[in-house]
Amino acid sequence: MQHWKLNLIVLWFGQFLVMSGMTMIIPFLPLYIQEFGVTNPDDAAVWAGIIFAANFLTAFLFQPLWGKVADMYGRKLMILRSGFGMAIVMTLMGFSTAPWHLLLLRLLNGMISGFMPAATSLVSANTPKEHMGFAMGLLQSGAIAGTIMGPFIGGLMAEWIGFRAIFYITGTLLFAATLVAWIFLREDFNKKRAMASSSLSIAAGYKQLRRIPQLPALFGVTFMIQFSLLSSMPLLPLFVQELQGDAERIALYAGLVGSVTGLSNMLASPILGRLGDRIGSERILKISLFGAAITYVPQIFVENIWQLLAARFFFGMFVGGLIPSVNSLIRNHTPEGMEGRAFSFNTSFLALGNMVGPTLGGIVAVWLSIRGVFAIGAVMLLLNAWWVHQKLRAHPPHSHNLNETRP
Repeated sequence: MQHWKLNLIVLWFGQFLVMSGMTMIIPFLPLYIQEFGVTNPDDAAVWAGIIFAANFLTAFLFQPLWGKVADMYGRKLMILRSGFGMAIVMTLMGFSTAPWHLLLLRLLNGMISGFMPAATSLVSANTPKEHMGFAMGLLQSGAIAGTIMGPFIGGLMAEWIGFRAIFYITGTLLFAATLVAWIFLREDFNKKRAMASSSLSIAAGYKQLRRIPQLPALFGVTFMIQFSLLSSMPLLPLFVQELQGDAERIALYAGLVGSVTGLSNMLASPILGRLGDRIGSERILKISLFGAAITYVPQIFVENIWQLLAARFFFGMFVGGLIPSVNSLIRNHTPEGMEGRAFSFNTSFLALGNMVGPTLGGIVAVWLSIRGVFAIGAVMLLLNAWWVHQKLRAHPPHSHNLNETRP
């Protein structure tokens, strides 16, 4: 088997396990916190929100550092560092006896994370250009599959084996997946080129990448995508309650609404990625942004749960073309030897969107209702499509030569 295909298979499973491990705590996190003596449901909910968001905060801050290290010493090393580190931290969460223990461990988990950008960078650097879109789409589907299955697996395991054992099992699986990556991953890493870029600080590296007009635009697109997607996510159970009015089935329907977008996303990502290899990732990104905006609009006007499910399914199909296309375009416009930093900066913008989106979405919902949040999301995606068209049209693809970007 060609190395790039073997890498893709190994990292697909790695992405799946990392994302499922990160999200499987969602169904039982407030209940786990209550075991520490936090009996007030409101207090448990506040702790759960802070603990869940803590990971994104430190990930946003530390991703550029790991991107620089990846460019200096290789992406495989960063995958192993992140994988083994998260396996240890996840296992330690099972030994927590107070909410602040979990908070510190989630902060630490964000600090040492970096599996996804390192995996994306390794795949992008070792995959033939004609297969780049397909590879990015398939890699994205692994992350989405983990995001979908994580809460479902976590809920089942909580019923069968209890909360603490879930952390032990997840840590063990992450360790095993990283061990497989250690054995089977192959990376073509140019040490001479790495030495040429190793002297740049994080700030200097960002300044150098910023001179390539397409990259700041793509980083901004990533933020706006996550912002528009996550702004409505925490509000969906309340919207389902408004539509359904049947208290006994709200949790079931809220779960379906939350997962149907991820399901169609997972199915569409490899297909749109392969299509991007034929007609260009830039065109797929524009089509996906426009399609996501159009399919966001019906969610404003739905009157029953089935209409919402249908709208979210088609919305997820277009979302499946967004992140893979952005990743492919970042690779196309990033100088050789700086891929790790470029993808890490992009991940920082993604984490920022994950933090800011739900916060502002809740504020907007108070002023304009949940339907108003959908309307703003649709407008932001349309603006995104226009921005991509303006920024990427105005500049030709950048040459992949590190020295050309030096002052």
